[in-house]
Amino acid sequence: MSCEDFQLQKQGPIGIFDSGYGGLTVFSKIQERLPEYDFIYLGDNARAPYGPRSFEVVYQFTREAVLRLFHEGCQLVILACNTASAKALRTIQQQDLPQWDSARRVLGVIRPTTEIVDKISRTKHVGVVGTVGTISSKSYSMEIAKLFPHIQVTGEACPLWVPLVETGEYNSPGADYFVKQHLDRLFLKDPQIDTLILGCTHYPLLLDKIRRYTPTGVTLLPQGEYVAESLADYLMRHTEMDARLTKQSSRRFLTTESAEKFSEAAAIFLQAPITVERIVL
Repeated sequence: MSCEDFQLQKQGPIGIFDSGYGGLTVFSKIQERLPEYDFIYLGDNARAPYGPRSFEVVYQFTREAVLRLFHEGCQLVILACNTASAKALRTIQQQDLPQWDSARRVLGVIRPTTEIVDKISRTKHVGVVGTVGTISSKSYSMEIAKLFPHIQVTGEACPLWVPLVETGEYNSPGADYFVKQHLDRLFLKDPQIDTLILGCTHYPLLLDKIRRYTPTGVTLLPQGEYVAESLADYLMRHTEMDARLTKQSSRRFLTTESAEKFSEAAAIFLQAPITVERIVL
């Protein structure tokens, strides 16, 4: 199917993309907030994790996923992946969308989270934990600096946290060790941090452990509810996009890996069985 083919599609679902399972934590909150909308979730599990990959590779993989969701009829795609939001979103918005279909939209998860930190932080010292790709991109630091230049941001890359979640080891003693190790490093770098952004959609599954090893009084910011609220606000302000979105409460789940494996893992995130289709990008 060419770009011309999907330009003819004037209505369709919301697409949600992640490199793996983590975006299901964002999807869960979005569907709670907007239950009447139709959704297609795409997890590129066969090529996960994205965190250690280069900007060029993450952009290419994300571009392929967005194109697939557009071909499936999606009018709006949420990159529910911090690495994709950090490394690919801007290029897709500025270079690809005008060529593909200027009426469609691709949004990320970084801005909705950064918009609320000034209201929450008292010390104006904010920490970010994320993948190597997200932290090295400095996307959170740059986005917060644009909105709130008076806030100091300190990041800590946590390369093993995603594998702990994806292998089901997030409740193990080994998870305690690696969670504590990185949080100790972060708060050693800046003991004044009073607000901690969980800059990866996998991290809500580690929330209990993160809370255990975070100093008292620090506010944790998992992304799902903020992204969901931001999307609802976006659709209220952009009625032309809202009119393009179908609303029959349907859900489809696509993966580039094993459908059975994805379904088993998704049950951990969604607390319910789902039907999954395997695709090739």
